[in-house]
Amino acid sequence: MSDDDLAFRGVKVLDFSQGVAGPHCGMLLAQHGADVVKLEPLTGDWGRAIGKQHGQHCAHSIPFNRGKKSLALDFKSAEGLAIAKKLASEADVILENYRPGVMARFGLDYPSITKDNPSAVYLSITGFGQKGPNANLPATDSVMQAYSGLMSVTRDSDGMPLRVGLLAIDISTGLYAFQAVAPALYRKAMTGKGKHITTSLMEAIGAFQAAKMVEYQLEGDDVLPSGVPVGTFECSDGYININGRRDAHFVSFCKVVGRNDLAEDPKYATVPGRFEHEAELMAMLREGAKKVTVAELHAALNEGGVLNAPVHNYGDYFNDPHVKAVDAVQWIDHAEVGRVPFPNIPGHPPARQEDPLVHAPFIGEHSREILQGIGYDDAAIDALGASGAVGIWERAQAAD
Repeated sequence: MSDDDLAFRGVKVLDFSQGVAGPHCGMLLAQHGADVVKLEPLTGDWGRAIGKQHGQHCAHSIPFNRGKKSLALDFKSAEGLAIAKKLASEADVILENYRPGVMARFGLDYPSITKDNPSAVYLSITGFGQKGPNANLPATDSVMQAYSGLMSVTRDSDGMPLRVGLLAIDISTGLYAFQAVAPALYRKAMTGKGKHITTSLMEAIGAFQAAKMVEYQLEGDDVLPSGVPVGTFECSDGYININGRRDAHFVSFCKVVGRNDLAEDPKYATVPGRFEHEAELMAMLREGAKKVTVAELHAALNEGGVLNAPVHNYGDYFNDPHVKAVDAVQWIDHAEVGRVPFPNIPGHPPARQEDPLVHAPFIGEHSREILQGIGYDDAAIDALGASGAVGIWERAQAAD
């Protein structure tokens, strides 16, 4: 894909956000051609240190910041704040995820910015929203998984609520935020009008769980499973997820695990009957599944037309013949951490090693370039670096 094919080519984005949700939105804008300046503290976005850190990066900072330019800036200093305001006055899109009122203290909130830049599309992401008793409380993905009800529907066999083992809420918030910014940019192009978009982790995970919330309202805590037999089954050498809720699929499943007697029993012959006798039926099917390997059960279920998939780890997924056949994952050599997988972004061309959009920047890697672009000469930039207002990454540092 050429630059001319990217929808947001020429759009200027100033990304104040840190962590995952806001940076994810900014990354998607960058991948679609926007010029995204990641304005981060001198010590770097705190999202660079989620989990194990690898130099200036971690597993989360690489995918959610690729394609951006990093300007390390202390906007608590007068010089740094002046630079931030200058960039904001020229930006088409501004992204921030500070608590309510923080940006206003610096004169970088939507009302302040739009005095000089009335057509700006301004995105504010918070944990709980802009108002209400929890507005100023800190919120993380794990906090919101508990608060939103998500953990109530992800329980283990003993009923213990479980946290989803990835930053599902942060990531979905970034997707919803991009979904809101993209039409706002279209509106700006058509009418010249800007917009203040406010959203939160709480709202995003609420939207994500809409069907489960309706289900809860209609059925309460006594919610039927999506079908029987549906679930994860232990085999002799691993696990497989099976959806055999249709009558024909149930019969095929029973035959595969050597339980024709269950398929022929009238009390299991219908969907309501299987719901009624779920516990006893699932126990017998689980015992049958333990007698075969994952590969054996997978092949037999496929032959019987039963929905199923082995429970993979990521290594299994990378090496799966189908994943390889459709090039679903690209492998990119990152300047600091080495070879990493880049799953394809849906609807977007696969990542390419030579494409600058795959690069996740070092802290302040583009400070000099960005400041030159708004009129600072090298002497002035060096002075800003010496004063601590700006962090300047020099290419020579990469070799140290």
